[in-house]
Amino acid sequence: MSEDLQTQAGNGAGGPRATESTVREERLSRRRFLTASATIGAVLALPATPAAPAGSATTDADLYMCMPGSAEPDTIGVQPAAFTEGAPLLEPEVRRAVNGELRTTLRCQYAYKDIGGYQLYLRTYEAAISGPTLRLRRGDKLRIRMVNDLPPNRDPMPADIDQVHHLNTTNFHFHGSHISPSGISDNVLRAMEPGRRYDIEIAIPDDHTAGTYWYHPHNHGAADIQVASGMAGMIIIDGDFDGVPEIAAARERVMVLSTVAFDAFGMIESLDTLFPEHAVRFQTLNGQRAPTIDMRPGEVQRWRMLHAGNQDDIFLGLQGHKLHPIARDGIALARMDQPEIRTGDHVRDDPTAILIVPGQRIDFLVQAGAPGTYELRALPYDQGYTAPHGLIARLVVSGEPLPMKLPEKLPPPPLATIRDEEITGHRRVTFSSTAPEAPDTEHWQEYKFYIDGKRFDMNRVDQRVRLGAVEEWEIVNTHFDDHIFHIHTNPFQLIKVNGQPLAEPVWLDTVTVPRQGGSVTFRSRFLDFTGRFVLHCHMMNHEEVGMMQIVEVYKP
Repeated sequence: MSEDLQTQAGNGAGGPRATESTVREERLSRRRFLTASATIGAVLALPATPAAPAGSATTDADLYMCMPGSAEPDTIGVQPAAFTEGAPLLEPEVRRAVNGELRTTLRCQYAYKDIGGYQLYLRTYEAAISGPTLRLRRGDKLRIRMVNDLPPNRDPMPADIDQVHHLNTTNFHFHGSHISPSGISDNVLRAMEPGRRYDIEIAIPDDHTAGTYWYHPHNHGAADIQVASGMAGMIIIDGDFDGVPEIAAARERVMVLSTVAFDAFGMIESLDTLFPEHAVRFQTLNGQRAPTIDMRPGEVQRWRMLHAGNQDDIFLGLQGHKLHPIARDGIALARMDQPEIRTGDHVRDDPTAILIVPGQRIDFLVQAGAPGTYELRALPYDQGYTAPHGLIARLVVSGEPLPMKLPEKLPPPPLATIRDEEITGHRRVTFSSTAPEAPDTEHWQEYKFYIDGKRFDMNRVDQRVRLGAVEEWEIVNTHFDDHIFHIHTNPFQLIKVNGQPLAEPVWLDTVTVPRQGGSVTFRSRFLDFTGRFVLHCHMMNHEEVGMMQIVEVYKP
């Protein structure tokens, strides 16, 4: 890929497009560098510039990047400001494929962001929260130049790999995709160091499921802190409901849910900031606190909802309205009224609310009711501790009525059910943890998280699967908190929860495993791609300190 990269950008479906022919680089001025150094510990002591890998070009301008036009804070530390709720919901920038290819850059950089009345200094993609939405179709190629403009790491590699470390080393994960996990594709075992540039090239198969996916960092040791900071963005493979006129006519909204935590300096520089189970300060939608979503009476909208938070479940309810799921984890559902996935026996006061957990995507159809203002809220939910709850956004229904219809039926699902006679093997995987005796005063280093009694080891393969195998796995959770199972590369068909068959199996890539002996059972086809990838808990605090395994698919 050449240095002179082209970015296709638009302002949403059918919007204008712009071309950015070069990668903009801006060197941090001496004054800005000194101010930032005095303000944050992350750049107090800077080691020598690392040597560039073969095939890359690194300059001084590659090492540091500030948000263009941003001002330095006048004082050190977080300064709460007056905050007014109700700004219109803003959606991330859109970059679209052109002639079968999306060629773009993603720059990892610190940026000052005003979020919910606080000025925070966070790691970002493109100085934005969330990162740009990437839109493609099946058969397209995604070519990304990843520019890591974060400062050099100050800490050495620890002897224990399951300690938080190298917070400015990153990489790229195309979450939910069925693509190669090797080379420069969706390879989360790559390490992308500060001050360097890396090429990512991903071919979307012609038969890939169309739907809602996302991207985020996955470098072990830093992924939790980077995702919690806001490094996430949506990937949309168009074409899932092209033949359904009611969905095609609906206005589409991209919605990225996240939770916000920060330290006294308005930053996230330690797992101490994230690990307490009540660390969340508030929730955001597209990086905004309590924005307004506008609809007209009778209007139908499609909400592509991504939970990009690092740790906590969201039990989602929309006052006076019903959320109609049409797809989960990028895979279309067979019908809108398919029963919700009930994992565990937790108390739920609102039967219309739907649980969405970190890493999951749910596409909803929403039909606006009578004029008025309605709250989109995270309702109280017990995941072993009380998940964050409260106002997420307000829906304001106003204006002239816009009579629209919900579809009477959806097309057949894109993936065939896995039959009993296809199964070639069975596995049982156990999630567990040890905790301190005084959990009210715990420190994250006192916890240990395991899969099959072992913590993560980059050099150990835990699950070897033959290419072409079709297997049934049971995931068991012995811990007192829920966990969130996610596996890369191959989606799975959930068939049981706590040993009880689902009335209707559902395809996913991320699912809650109920606590205290709970379990989920799924089936998966290991087709098309060999190589190494990972399975892990998507409560990323847990992944970071050991709850992850290497999976290797091999060709005999």
